[in-house]
Amino acid sequence: MQAEVRAGDLFVFYGLLKQGAAGQPADLPLATAGAFGAPCRFRGRMVDLGGFPGVVDGDTLCYGVRWQISDPAIMPAMDAFEDVTDDPETSLYLRTQIPLLDNAASETGEMAWIYWYNKSIEGFSPVADGNWPLDAGKTRK
Repeated sequence: MQAEVRAGDLFVFYGLLKQGAAGQPADLPLATAGAFGAPCRFRGRMVDLGGFPGVVDGDTLCYGVRWQISDPAIMPAMDAFEDVTDDPETSLYLRTQIPLLDNAASETGEMAWIYWYNKSIEGFSPVADGNWPLDAGKTRK
């Protein structure tokens, strides 16, 4: 069972959910269910999964965008888009919280929800600079 997301919680989007990303799902009302904010950084290992990225544990300073949720009713649709299930064995991504960092890699004191890739990354290419391009993703599924 996924933890409860509350109005005002922060998310970090690093792939298709980033504002302006090619392949962003048109049926997710991100602009009305929350507000996009400033860019942010976080630690992980970003890989190209073939049209969309995934992040797993790692030490690369990755790029993302803050998004603050105002309407948690969007969560079932967001979790469905990210293939999050109640069973960690079958979930493509897991929703978890991580500390956000500034450009100098220092913690900002903010925690944000992130969709963390939950499968093997063997055979997938790393995104060396930890910054998924806005035009890289075409379609997700």
